[in-house]
Amino acid sequence: MNQPNHSLYQQLHAASKKTIADLVIKNARILDVFNSDWIEGDVAIMNGRIIGIGEYEGEQVLDADYRYLCPSFIDGHVHIESSMVPPAEFAQVVMPRGVTTAITDPHEIANVAGTKGIEFMLEDANRTEMDLFFMLPSSVPSTPLENAGAILQSDNLHPFYKDERVLGLAEVMDYPALKNAEEGIVKKIIDAQNNQKKIDGHLAGLPTDAINVYRTAGIHTDHECTTAEEAKERLRRGMYVLLREGSVAKDLKQLLPAVTTANSRRCLFCTDDKHLDDLVDEGSIDHHIRQAIQYGIPAETAYQMASLNAAECYGLSNKGAIAPGYDADLLLLDNIEDVKIHEVYKMGKLVAKNGQYVGQTKEKLPEEASILSSVHFPTISESDLQLTIHASKKANIIGINPNQLATNKLIENVQEINQMFSPSVKHDQLKMAVVERHHQTGNIGVGIVKGLQLKSGAIATTVAHDSHNIVAAGTNDQDLLKAIEVLRQSQGGLVIVKDGAVLTCLPLPVAGLMSPEPYMDVYEELHSLNRSIRDLGFEENFNPFLTLSFLTLPVIPKLKLTDTGLFDVEQFKHIDVSL
Repeated sequence: MNQPNHSLYQQLHAASKKTIADLVIKNARILDVFNSDWIEGDVAIMNGRIIGIGEYEGEQVLDADYRYLCPSFIDGHVHIESSMVPPAEFAQVVMPRGVTTAITDPHEIANVAGTKGIEFMLEDANRTEMDLFFMLPSSVPSTPLENAGAILQSDNLHPFYKDERVLGLAEVMDYPALKNAEEGIVKKIIDAQNNQKKIDGHLAGLPTDAINVYRTAGIHTDHECTTAEEAKERLRRGMYVLLREGSVAKDLKQLLPAVTTANSRRCLFCTDDKHLDDLVDEGSIDHHIRQAIQYGIPAETAYQMASLNAAECYGLSNKGAIAPGYDADLLLLDNIEDVKIHEVYKMGKLVAKNGQYVGQTKEKLPEEASILSSVHFPTISESDLQLTIHASKKANIIGINPNQLATNKLIENVQEINQMFSPSVKHDQLKMAVVERHHQTGNIGVGIVKGLQLKSGAIATTVAHDSHNIVAAGTNDQDLLKAIEVLRQSQGGLVIVKDGAVLTCLPLPVAGLMSPEPYMDVYEELHSLNRSIRDLGFEENFNPFLTLSFLTLPVIPKLKLTDTGLFDVEQFKHIDVSL
């Protein structure tokens, strides 16, 4: 934790002007997030904390030149693994964007490596000046109907509550277990409550009555709203609503109409899952603020949602405002509407300037061998990828909704050869496979996906929410098989194959989810992937890898594919592909 080694005596003397402060910021237009107003005055900082607003002297004086001074941003819910770099590298990407605090859920790596994965994220988070707080994964695996790399019970999670960075229990996504008061999830909730911790929700596609169940369990947030009415229903029942804008789930514009002057204090922002290239090119919470202001949300409200609201939601009583007693996590901005950030301060120390990270990062620790070797499955052949089609020639098909997590359940005629499914580029019906990679079970789920719009070749990745088995999709079995084998050799990553040749591969050997390389190297590789995907005839306005990675998530409607087969989320059971 980046807590200052402060003395209350020193702070009180500086606050009462008996001694001078460490740093005084002058000539700034200060955002008062409590009154949604702008004020003027000196901001005095001692040992990383704000100790006064008024007229002060300091050892160091910073002339803000009448720029805007705002509290820095807080990402209310993020899976750092989705950035494809570990926490310390992630921090270098988002801190120049004004995000100095994030509430992270290491759910992805926990599904691969269990407690060792959580420990890795906590250790790497120590390398950065950014404040990274953790919510413990509640659903590993997300359902009992697929194979993840680990199973975490309340006894496995309990020791982590001793770490002051652990704020609570992360998104409770197994609604049937919660509704039926199953012992496993109830014990996790009771343990969190006994430790005075927060609990996050996950109400994707659930009826209004489900909110009653979640709130009865003491669950206080939801980041899965996709409509304004869903957001209002959660707000009515006392929840905080996290307005999400990630790389696939882009819900912000649909949710902003729900935000009013009466309820905005219960609303905050989160990215959830966002790829590194999108973080670099588009931004993080700063992107939310720009969009909110463009929609018509007052700038003061948007900045309040990005700071104070998030801090209060998670009980971070010393963050989110420019006021005495608060951490000096500050932004100097040239323009508030465009969120043009001049400088970023963490605990009163400059960490980013003009979009560049200038803070420090501690020396990297070696990863556990098990973290770097997590892709294991028996040798497979083309015969393992075959999908039988019955005489009706009709099949259940996963229908993609671009830039959304929810899919459609389609029933269409399909092409077959010798009673085996044959992909059709003409009808955009591609073969999809999920290969179990944790326990060498030999499980391979095979299905059909529509909407991916590949005209040739195949793509595959080990980033496959939530169990992170290998997921692949393509126009022919040979390229599918090649792509899957490349991921075995690279111990995870993203790959594009065409006519038996590897066009581009981004290795992600850290649990099959992250790269140990500097973030700019990973960024360049991602751009190479984005260019190569065009060689497969892809011309759509969505990310095919991210879209593919969520087609295995069996807790979001309607159809998904796991290593154990095609799963109907609304019926909550496996179904046959062929009718």
